[in-house]
Amino acid sequence: MSDMRRREFITLLGGAAAAWPLAARAQPSSIRPLVGVLSPLSMAAAARNIAALRSSLRDLGYIEGRSLTLALRYGDGVPERLPQLASELVALKPDVLIAGAQSGALAARSVTRTIPIVTITLEDPVVSGFASSIARPGQNITGTWLLGDSALSAKGLDFLKMAVPDVARVGALFNPDDPNDRVSIPLLPASARSLGVAIELIETRDVSNLDAVAAEIMRANVQALFVGQTPFFLSARTQIIDMVARLKLPAVYAWREFPDSGGLMSYGSNLPDIYRQSARLVSRILKGEKPADLPFEVPTRYELIVNLKTAKAMGLTISESFLLLADEVIE
Repeated sequence: MSDMRRREFITLLGGAAAAWPLAARAQPSSIRPLVGVLSPLSMAAAARNIAALRSSLRDLGYIEGRSLTLALRYGDGVPERLPQLASELVALKPDVLIAGAQSGALAARSVTRTIPIVTITLEDPVVSGFASSIARPGQNITGTWLLGDSALSAKGLDFLKMAVPDVARVGALFNPDDPNDRVSIPLLPASARSLGVAIELIETRDVSNLDAVAAEIMRANVQALFVGQTPFFLSARTQIIDMVARLKLPAVYAWREFPDSGGLMSYGSNLPDIYRQSARLVSRILKGEKPADLPFEVPTRYELIVNLKTAKAMGLTISESFLLLADEVIE
């Protein structure tokens, strides 16, 4: 083979090799069952949840690439992407579809009423139309109801007041377009009144311009923040934590990923645990049970996480009695 022909062959081979991964990603695997996963988060933000899902499925006898295929789609914290991603997953004809947020379940249900869906939802599944009853959903959707007790939504505010007793005015940062925040934020005022705290609602639909959000928080003249439960915020947690640090405000978040990343404290369910619950529901469906007959579950635990390093950096003294309430203290 001449040098010119050899170079042409190498170039052609290299181009084909570069295309192989794209082609492989475009085609659904022939290994069944196929489980579609629609995460509202970015790939990086969802990494621990997906790792927990894979681990639990493996413990249940489903090994990815051997006895099961996962088709993953990530919303990157942008709810508007979920309908298209749900359509892509349904087109693959999965045996089960996991929707990691109520917005994802709504998107999935709009394109299929037959494929079993395992969801994670904050709103009462009966109220949202996902189920006829908690014990017997009666449709193609089951999953985990995060807000099994409505008081839990505002419990984070209670813990914030306990950690910083002098707080009298709290800003609630939320996304009014997100189903999670539409459920949880309206529950805050009653809890705030019982604590002697005033609540200032601060809406944001755009975390790409947090300077404007920070300016609104400053105008509200609040002493602390309650950050909503939307996946929109979870995907942007680094930027939000940085903004809160610049404002030098104590803040409570819904997910432990925030204090893990430098936020002050969080109270809520453990998302990797929820994905393990989802894996068990998926296994039951793959073995022949119907989502219509599988009761919605509630989280197995809620956890209070406190980042003491962040408190010290703020010059905030957290009492020993409060730290004893925490499930974990990051030092």
